[in-house]
Amino acid sequence: MNGSPAKLLQPAFFDRDPRVVARALLGKVLIRKLGRRRLTGRIVETEAYLGSGDAAAHATAGKTARNAVLWGPPGHAYVYFIYGNHYCLNVSCLPDGEAGCVLFRALEPVDGIEAMAAARGVKIRNDSDLKKISSGPGRMTEAFGITRDRDNGKSLVSSKSDLQLADDGYRVRKMLVTKRVGITKSADEPLRYVIAGNRFVSGVRP
Repeated sequence: MNGSPAKLLQPAFFDRDPRVVARALLGKVLIRKLGRRRLTGRIVETEAYLGSGDAAAHATAGKTARNAVLWGPPGHAYVYFIYGNHYCLNVSCLPDGEAGCVLFRALEPVDGIEAMAAARGVKIRNDSDLKKISSGPGRMTEAFGITRDRDNGKSLVSSKSDLQLADDGYRVRKMLVTKRVGITKSADEPLRYVIAGNRFVSGVRP
């Protein structure tokens, strides 16, 4: 961690435009509590999804049993299975009743690295192997054991939750904004946010 006790983020943090939340989440930490052990990763890459008016957003089809989390309340996990092989983690934004979310695209491993590597089937021989743990939305969910059955709808801002978002005092020096990646609809929208120069950003660093 960053030397400071991590403070759990509050619902009000997410009760905002997803573009604002996506920027603000950079540098924060995702925590999985496993009894006395913890897995921790620093958020280095996010994407904003803007609700029913965003052709790439799941909310564009309207509210369903599958995507109901997107309509609130803010600060809850929306998990879905994609391409038949991995899960993606999002957090709901905006006031209860309005759809919007932020997708987590990459984490920098901080604590519990060996356990995360084991979950991914990654052998750590050198620093370059660390990127294989949680650089990419599917990799990071596998490293944290995140699934739809286990985590969809879970509060990420509750002290009782085993999956949390927190602030340990880390401050981002420079952020970059790019087009979203890995999608075809509304792909040109500048809604992807990364910590500039961070080697754990997925794909080619901007």
